[in-house]
Amino acid sequence: ARRQQRIGGSQRAVSARAALAHYFQISRTQEPAAGSVPHLGPTTVVRDNQEHSPDEVVEVSNSDSSSSAEEEEEEVEADAPPLPSAQETPPAVSSGDLGIFTYHASTVIYYQRVTPPKKLEPSVPVAPLEEEEGDTCAICFEQWTNAGDHRLSALRCGHLFGYTCIDRWLRGQAGKCPQCNKKAKRSDIVILYARTLKALDTSEQERMRSSLEKEQMLRRQAELESAQSRLQLQVLTDECSKLRKQVQELKALVAQHNASASQHPGGSRTCLPSSLPSSQSQRKYHLEKVFLVSQTGNCRVMAYCDSLSCLVVSQPSPQSTLIPGCGVKMMSVANLKSSQYIPIHSKQIRGLAFGTRADGLLLSAALDSTLKLTSLATNTVVQTYNAGRPVWSCCWCLDDTNYVYAGLVNGSIMIYDLRDTNSHVQELVPQKSRCPMVSLSYLPRMASASLPYGGILAGSLEGACFWEQKDGISYRPHHLPLEPGGCIDIQTEIHTRHCLATYRPGKNNPCVRCVMMELTCNPLTEASGDVVCSSNPVQTFTAGPTCKLLTKNAIFQSPEEDGSVFVCAGDEASNSALLWDAGSGSLLQKLSADLPVLDICPLEVNQTHLLATLTEKMVNIYKWQ
Repeated sequence: ARRQQRIGGSQRAVSARAALAHYFQISRTQEPAAGSVPHLGPTTVVRDNQEHSPDEVVEVSNSDSSSSAEEEEEEVEADAPPLPSAQETPPAVSSGDLGIFTYHASTVIYYQRVTPPKKLEPSVPVAPLEEEEGDTCAICFEQWTNAGDHRLSALRCGHLFGYTCIDRWLRGQAGKCPQCNKKAKRSDIVILYARTLKALDTSEQERMRSSLEKEQMLRRQAELESAQSRLQLQVLTDECSKLRKQVQELKALVAQHNASASQHPGGSRTCLPSSLPSSQSQRKYHLEKVFLVSQTGNCRVMAYCDSLSCLVVSQPSPQSTLIPGCGVKMMSVANLKSSQYIPIHSKQIRGLAFGTRADGLLLSAALDSTLKLTSLATNTVVQTYNAGRPVWSCCWCLDDTNYVYAGLVNGSIMIYDLRDTNSHVQELVPQKSRCPMVSLSYLPRMASASLPYGGILAGSLEGACFWEQKDGISYRPHHLPLEPGGCIDIQTEIHTRHCLATYRPGKNNPCVRCVMMELTCNPLTEASGDVVCSSNPVQTFTAGPTCKLLTKNAIFQSPEEDGSVFVCAGDEASNSALLWDAGSGSLLQKLSADLPVLDICPLEVNQTHLLATLTEKMVNIYKWQ
């Protein structure tokens, strides 16, 4: 009977399913009629779960056992929510979740379409076109970055730009925002640090750029060090070649000495006067050009630059009211034309000298206690040294052009290094008297049988001293045996190692005398390597009886290049310059002038030998022909 009742109830539920399905097909916004929902008595509700199929029908029958039915009804009433009344709006029912209730006698059927839950996928926001355009700078249309120069920045108006773009815009434009034209200035730029802002990450790029710049800096440093090393190698190579040449010359001299000693066994080496060849030429010096240097006079010394073919002469300023002091006047020997005046010192110039440098630096000494270097390329003073005392003479070091020497009024010699622009590096103090240093000459090292050493030949009013250069700037003095007192000038001939000392008239000698001497050296002891430098008189030349000025004479090789040596000295008595042949001692020529000759300078340009003589106002140029 129960089985039949269940079958009958099942059939009734199926027949009523279609009618109730049509009844519940209502709109969400449609309100049901007041009596559309019948009153439900005690019902039994079966909840759907994931174990039922989508179209499963669950029916509950009222069995004859009252106890089981009552227990089930009590459990359902306790758990089920209250049903809506006729006045309340039923909950919206979607088409996908349609529930059908069937009421029949003691059977309640709940029908629900169960849909499987959809798997949630991570939502990827799709940026519209406006947002994509908002990720780029409105000036350069490039993406912003969160690091570097193009990082995100904003103005007070709120518009976003790259930092470099807006900074450049506000520098060059009229101080307005590129988008809204509101007034803006560079101080309004604010760098943004937004966490959720989409920006191009360029930190790796910036790191790589920093690494690249570091590598480039290291490469440049390595190239600089390589260039310095190559330069040092070139300098050392030249020095090695020079030393190798000197060694070969010394070996030749030793071989020659051994050959002469073998021919004269038992003979001793003596310092006898050397024999110089006499000049056999018939040519003479002829006056070529006369330059007027200063109308007021007071010209003192001159020097010749071989690399520039330029002769410079000291003179007072031609416009003393505007440019007081003293300077030099340049003269071109190539075309025999005078050039401009260069102001240098505030007092009289006592010494001028050119070295072997190709840049044409002029070294000048003056009574204003300064030693100056002047560039003839720019006609300006490039370096000034304050000696503290009046400077009477100066010269260059011919072995190292970085050193210059200055002779002071107290007889001291200041050594200056051109690489040190502050002060002197060493001072050579006189051993005996402290008379003014009237002349300075440098003898370079060379393979000479008489004197192979280099050093400074210093002449004062009381005598002469040869400062032998040992190592670097270490010097050893050698006093030369000159006549006491009366020495006004000492000049040297570096190739033949001869010097010319000029003496003023005295009690024993009423005339001006020019004594040519040969510089020699003898070993101090047989065991030690130290030597004693001395001088031997070779020839004496006599001039007039008058000597009121401190003139400078000259000793030089003959223009004929036959090995003979010429000596030229000024004669105040006849206002001329006297030229002698050092080998024979005969007077070759008398070069007349309008005033006493103060300085003499032999020079050569374009294989033409010239001789310049200086008076207080004029320069006479003589040509050998």
